[in-house]
Amino acid sequence: MGTAIVLLIVAGAVGLAVRSMIKDKKAGKSLQCGGDCKHCGGCH
Repeated sequence: MGTAIVLLIVAGAVGLAVRSMIKDKKAGKSLQCGGDCKHCGGCH
């Protein structure tokens, strides 16, 4: 029973992290440089 609870907590944390990464990507932020990709000449 304890293993299932820990698994749910970890899965929830991973889900929140992925959701945050997707939200940042849609906002134009990059995981590599941390800058604003809309103004970056290197990603076009």
